[in-house]
Amino acid sequence: MKPYPQKPPLTEDELRTFLNEARIARLGSMNPDGTVHLAALWFKYADGDIVFGTQDMTNKCRNIKHNPNVTVLIDVEGPPLKGVLIYGHAELDYEDVMAKRIAIFERYMPSEDAQELATQMASNFAPVIIRVKPKRVSSYDYAKDGWVQIGSANAQ
Repeated sequence: MKPYPQKPPLTEDELRTFLNEARIARLGSMNPDGTVHLAALWFKYADGDIVFGTQDMTNKCRNIKHNPNVTVLIDVEGPPLKGVLIYGHAELDYEDVMAKRIAIFERYMPSEDAQELATQMASNFAPVIIRVKPKRVSSYDYAKDGWVQIGSANAQ
């Protein structure tokens, strides 16, 4: 049996473009019992970090307070499969939360709607920003280097 080849990675430029265009990130944090808590979130790629908005009372925030080591997966449904796996350190940011949260929401909706949603959410629960600083990044793009594509002549 042949060893499984390493997936073709994204270049630095492709990585930046992908992170600025991708729509959903999955944030993995460690529960106190050793299981993984996984949450799909809207995000923003900012200054090399992945930035999320959430509420301070969530499991992910409690977990980060206990253990700031997290994993983030950002991918596409594909095919072809493409994605980025980030192992990093999460920090909780309570400064200027509304402006940062609105900036995240503006990736997904008009500015006025983003402001309204951020205000509504903050009126119910204390908001916080999670900033993930990458320690290690792994990426893959199965559209590269002749990888077999579903529906192609090579897919048999």
